[in-house]
Amino acid sequence: MGRVPQEQARRDARHRGAPPELATVLRTGPFHLALRTALTARGLALHRVQQRLAQRGVHVGVTSLSYWQQGRRRPERAESLRAVEALEEVLDLPAHSLTRLLGPRRARAEEPGPTVAVRPYRDLISPADAVDELLAELPGTRDTGLHTITHIERIRLGADRELLRRDSQHAVRAHREGIDRYLAIYQGDAGCDVSRVLVRAEENCRPGRIRRDQASRLVIAELLLDRRLRTGETHLLGYGFDDAPAPGPSTEYVRGFNSGTGQYVLQATFHPRALPVRCHRFASRAPGTAPYESEELTLDGQHCVHLVATGLAPCLLGISWDWE
Repeated sequence: MGRVPQEQARRDARHRGAPPELATVLRTGPFHLALRTALTARGLALHRVQQRLAQRGVHVGVTSLSYWQQGRRRPERAESLRAVEALEEVLDLPAHSLTRLLGPRRARAEEPGPTVAVRPYRDLISPADAVDELLAELPGTRDTGLHTITHIERIRLGADRELLRRDSQHAVRAHREGIDRYLAIYQGDAGCDVSRVLVRAEENCRPGRIRRDQASRLVIAELLLDRRLRTGETHLLGYGFDDAPAPGPSTEYVRGFNSGTGQYVLQATFHPRALPVRCHRFASRAPGTAPYESEELTLDGQHCVHLVATGLAPCLLGISWDWE
């Protein structure tokens, strides 16, 4: 292993002594909040930041810096991304701590759609053959032409430790013309009766074809958007699944991402009479494989835990909990 450059070592050392809220937001994002928190922690006015950037040969306006920290704009052009790298030096932050929060460059309506890395659903759901068979009953491309900007998902567990409800608020962007549907996939816990799983299409969409497979506990729902999207256009939809009566105690909730995503938020709310003793967030490459990432989570005063992830590559991401 090579030696860490002296300047980077100094910045990392300072970061380890940074306020906890700065360390947290550098890990979770979003970018504008991390930048604003870092500016506050370092006590630097924007004009001073601009001067220090100029000393490094990077020229950016105070207005642009202000818009970046407010979330009104985000750095996308090559010179702007170079400015973000220089900001990490000016603010004594670890290398790439801000740039990684930017995630993939946003598509623009006048540009060709981006090349989106997509893994087949069969790589992320077991048994794989069941997914293929259900999808075959829904003619059309399996790439629905959408990728996630932000997905906020909430799950609720009941007094008998069962998963009762799953709700999604999902902002998506079209990466090709004429997109008018989204595929939502649900896999119940052992003992789930898929015939009784309720699909709720609540905001800016309506239910289309729904396919169920009892052996694999899978439900695939086609959610029809209320308009056709052009390349680069965005859409917000709200939907959910209710699994009742629940089949029994649940111990984890996993979301599969078959393509890259901007930001994902998952909150699990537990019944006050049925609280877990431990909770973890985890990420893995495929069903049945060991997690490549794991972190303990702490219940808050409302009996909730949550995770925030940005710039995700295709993976499985979720929260697990132990009852005893």
